[in-house]
Amino acid sequence: MYPEYMNESLEKVAKSRNKRFELEKSGEPVFPPMNAEEREQVLNKFHPDYKAEARRKIHIGQNKGEKLTTEVADMLESHSRIKPELFDLTQPEYETDILIIGGGGAGCAAAIIGMENGAKSIISTKLRLGDSNSMMSQGGMQAAVTSQDSPTTHYLDAIGGGHFDNKPDLVRALTEDGPEVVKWLENLGVVWDKNEDGSLQVLHGGGTSRKRMHSCRDYTGAIIMRTLMDVVRNHPDKITFLEFMPTVELILDNKGRCAGGILYNLETEEYFTVKAKATIITTGGYGRLHIRGYDTTNHYGATGDGLVIAYRAGAKLLYMDSVQYHPTGSVFPEQIAGFLITEKIRGAGGQPLNKHGELFVFPREPRDVESSAFIRECLERNNGVETPSGRLGVWLDSPLIEMLQGEGYINKNFPAMHRQFIRYGIDITKEPMLVYPSLHYQNGGIEINERCETNIPGLYVAGETSGGVHGRNRLMGNSVLDYNVFGRRAGKYAAKYVKSVKLGPLTLEHISNYENELKKAKIKTDRIAPVLLPSYTPEDVRKRQLTAHYQGTLR
Repeated sequence: MYPEYMNESLEKVAKSRNKRFELEKSGEPVFPPMNAEEREQVLNKFHPDYKAEARRKIHIGQNKGEKLTTEVADMLESHSRIKPELFDLTQPEYETDILIIGGGGAGCAAAIIGMENGAKSIISTKLRLGDSNSMMSQGGMQAAVTSQDSPTTHYLDAIGGGHFDNKPDLVRALTEDGPEVVKWLENLGVVWDKNEDGSLQVLHGGGTSRKRMHSCRDYTGAIIMRTLMDVVRNHPDKITFLEFMPTVELILDNKGRCAGGILYNLETEEYFTVKAKATIITTGGYGRLHIRGYDTTNHYGATGDGLVIAYRAGAKLLYMDSVQYHPTGSVFPEQIAGFLITEKIRGAGGQPLNKHGELFVFPREPRDVESSAFIRECLERNNGVETPSGRLGVWLDSPLIEMLQGEGYINKNFPAMHRQFIRYGIDITKEPMLVYPSLHYQNGGIEINERCETNIPGLYVAGETSGGVHGRNRLMGNSVLDYNVFGRRAGKYAAKYVKSVKLGPLTLEHISNYENELKKAKIKTDRIAPVLLPSYTPEDVRKRQLTAHYQGTLR
């Protein structure tokens, strides 16, 4: 339950609810969306990416001289976990058509489609199969299937939401494949939410001009992942998955083609080599690096491993200066700080309110704009609610949903959310949630084309590890579509590639070359990457960092 000192603010929220309800029902704009100039102003002043210290130049590799997110640049300028001279690559422990690095949604989709195209796969996964951000997504998946919508409209929304920095061919692939992915998943066993007449239920998301969000209550990611994992497990003759065995380096052949990877068994602390005709990286994002000191919605293994091994092998990165902060991460109860509160809450009518019970921003702005407005309300306008540990947050008025949609709507459509908060004595059908932006998504990544190919022959990338699909800001629901669309495409094109490729002698020379680059650039560091698992010491996540970070702005 909430501390007594918050009661005054909670009463103001409850007092303003009827008036806000009447305005919503009348169709009057309770709070208008920002225009382009207003959005630019709030982003420039308050989004964490726009702070000078948020980015720095990287001194080695394909992106040398570019400014990247500081923590990412630090991670890339690091030493390998292995000594190349200790490995005999002439006798690999495993051989396969495709090595898939990462066992989340994109990895499973790639293995399934690869299998259907005649290729055998090994999935190397750091934790258990399915332990990923894919499993944790709640709100839904965008896809244009209604008569009022189209892939073209979806394309325009995605391009605009990404600040027009998206790679057009990737967005076209994303949006045009969307309707097929909805059918494919349903045929595999995903049960989408439907209306009484049997049609697919769709909702709005932030930055969307049409209702196109498909969901499975607020278990969307879990339902999709369970379905994909079932298919993977049902074909052990075609798909092998190695749990607690992350890939820590890529292997190339003498012509620079990707030829597999070095795996590390977390339980036995042994290394294994896998020779593969093609490799697909699907390791997800880097939320557990806690960029700018933010809490994160990400799963425990999200440490950006795929970026490191691909960059060390010579892959090009794209938009690694851009981080997505989800507007509504929980800040109270503090035991679940960073826990994702799905955007679907706002899509159903939930409103963000300050400590005075006032709506201060249009609820469905694109995520970066919405997050920046939350930060401004708390830190510049001093209208946030402080938690016992000093975090700041704004109210997300979920009880309004019950008034707008009917009693019982939350229990029916957000059972996971309701259960999470009721554990702490907070009934979100009667009380609002306290939220603040939380580190959520890696906007950039390894550059690919619409066939998921990188600049390294034989290396494919799909899902959050890739860059270019979402530009510098992703809209809700496009990530779930992304890992399905490009996971499928990576499996298809990798399976086609392996039918004709003939690998030469295997080598780890690129790792030695990277070490030489570190020395040449006079980079002295004791960092080792991939990180694999986050190290939680008091210095890693400083709870009051945000307030201190913005003091200079407020003065």
